[in-house]
Amino acid sequence: MLNPGTSADPAVTPANHRCEPYLRLHWTDSHTDAVGYLVVHNLRGGLATGGTRMRAGCTLREVEDLARGMANKTATFDLPIGGAKGGIDFDPKDPRAVEVLERFCEAMRPWLDTHWVTAEDLGVPQHLIDQVFEKLDLDQSYHAAIRRSADPAATLARVRGGLNAAVDGGFLLGDVIGGFGVAHACLAAAVQWGQAPADTTAAIQGVGTMGGAAAYYLSEAGMKITAVADAAGTLYCPAGLDIPALLELRDGYGEIDRSRLPAGIEQMPRGDIVSADVDIFVPAAISYAITPDNSFDIRARVVVEAANAATTPEAEAMLAARGIPVLPDFVANAGAVAWAWWLLLGEVDDVPGTSFDRLRTTMHNKVAQMLSAWTDEGITPREIGHRWADDPAPLTGPVVIP
Repeated sequence: MLNPGTSADPAVTPANHRCEPYLRLHWTDSHTDAVGYLVVHNLRGGLATGGTRMRAGCTLREVEDLARGMANKTATFDLPIGGAKGGIDFDPKDPRAVEVLERFCEAMRPWLDTHWVTAEDLGVPQHLIDQVFEKLDLDQSYHAAIRRSADPAATLARVRGGLNAAVDGGFLLGDVIGGFGVAHACLAAAVQWGQAPADTTAAIQGVGTMGGAAAYYLSEAGMKITAVADAAGTLYCPAGLDIPALLELRDGYGEIDRSRLPAGIEQMPRGDIVSADVDIFVPAAISYAITPDNSFDIRARVVVEAANAATTPEAEAMLAARGIPVLPDFVANAGAVAWAWWLLLGEVDDVPGTSFDRLRTTMHNKVAQMLSAWTDEGITPREIGHRWADDPAPLTGPVVIP
């Protein structure tokens, strides 16, 4: 059973997207030059959630921005938990990366054991962080919540069942649910325009867990994806890319094997993805991908943030001035965290259709409200989202995890 929020709980502070973080922790690895950070933006019911990322160049400011975004996500989707984020400045391709992750998690163990519910993020797949948790005798990365449930063993079994449920395409539900939500944010935009998926085009920057799943479900819905980009460059086909075929060519880092590309695909510089002539642009790779320097290259009707903090505030203001709305990450890519908590609370299970139906309905409803406010009143989607985030549902009693 989880304790309800109290007046001492930072979660009740209004305007979570503007206030200072509750906690910042800095970690220095004893074996490498890696440094790491934990930022807890707010606690709610004594808990905060947010993934752990690893990339060379990760900064404290970046982790702070991401933790703030997580607080916005949980409030916007009425989840009984605050927002946090972990980040490690280290190359995830380095052979020492797993050991670095293990030492970081060991250092953060007091928070991981009692307050911080973490999961995958850039450079850290879910299966890897779960392996680390098992090695630390913490079972699974949702440990801090699971241990508070009425029946931890049953909750752990439900979580593992949901994460590992098989879905079409040879994927696991836990790996694709976030990208499924992004896809339906895109599809909801097309609905708002009165446009069929088959008449809508998209470009996706990043084909890892989030971007790859978004591309897959958009392709399944009939939307034409003319360009995708990974670290090696942009792949372009005006008639539409065969997304399932390209996804089969990915390695463990979300990069596509160029030696086995189907015929008819043009290879272009990585940065060209931003200027693709499409209806929808989906940045699904790194934070701060859209800046004042490249925002004028965007030709899409809408930007849907699949990556966290994909657009700088200055760039978003410049896009808005040109009539291009940005669907913010804390709505568009929040399907993964919302679903994880629905799973923890027993509101969904290991039946994929139940999870897909709920997330589809929720995402379409939120995007429709955002784009209606943009069209009718000129209010940006982010401002609408912030209004939701600033007024979360109150915790009126203990939150029970069955």
